[in-house]
This record gives sequence, structure tokens and C-alpha cells, in this order.
Amino acid sequence: MKRVLLLLVLAVGACAQPAPPVCTAPLKAAVAIDLYFGRDKPGGGEVTDAEWGAFVAEVVTSRFPDGLSVFDSSGQYREPNGRIVRERSKRLAVVVFDAPAHKAKVIQIVEAYKQRFGQYSVFRVEQPVCAGL
Repeated sequence: MKRVLLLLVLAVGACAQPAPPVCTAPLKAAVAIDLYFGRDKPGGGEVTDAEWGAFVAEVVTSRFPDGLSVFDSSGQYREPNGRIVRERSKRLAVVVFDAPAHKAKVIQIVEAYKQRFGQYSVFRVEQPVCAGL
């Protein structure tokens, strides 16, 4: 019983949000959001640079007009059958100062990419940071 309780406490603790950082001026507490977009298409081929550029222009920029960064990357994941899949990808990075107000925008971007390019998922990382210009 003690083991079950310990596992439950550890599981709940793993889901807890980290405390916002204590930032010194001129930096402010913010959230860094990284989205990883696989470029392989389910039916074969990959999302081209032109298709990616159009997606960023039509879907991403309108939601984060103040700035964002895009990086070429490569990644891999394990399929349910155990096979390792490697593919080229794009990493989209944005820093926001009002994370709750931007959460819906991030979800809209993820869902738009999945729908447009037939993707199963988009990997997402959010972490508290201190940021400023």
C-alpha cells in the first residue's frame, strides 16, 4: 500500500507546473514554447519548403506577429510496432509573456498542421524562462 501511495504521489508531482522563475529587471517571467513538426507525409513525400513557408505565413505569423524563430532539425520516434522512424523536421520557437492567453493559439497551430499535412502529432515543449530585449 505504501508503494502505491508513493507511486501516486510521484505521478502527480511529475505533472505539476514548475514555479515561475524569479527574474531580475529588465527580464520578465515568460514561457518558451517549442513545437516540433515532422515533415514526412503519411502517403509518401515530405512537406516542402514552399508548403512550410505558406503554413508559417498563413497560420503561424497571424497568431504570433511579434516574433518567432524556425530551425531546421531532424528527429526520430518509435512506432507502436517498435520500428524507429527518422525524419527531417522543423522546430518553431516562440516566447510569450502571457502564456494562458496564447495556449489556444498554440493548439490552433498544432491542429492546423496535423490537418493540412495528415500528421498524427506535433511534439510540444513549454518551459518557464526569464526573457527580455
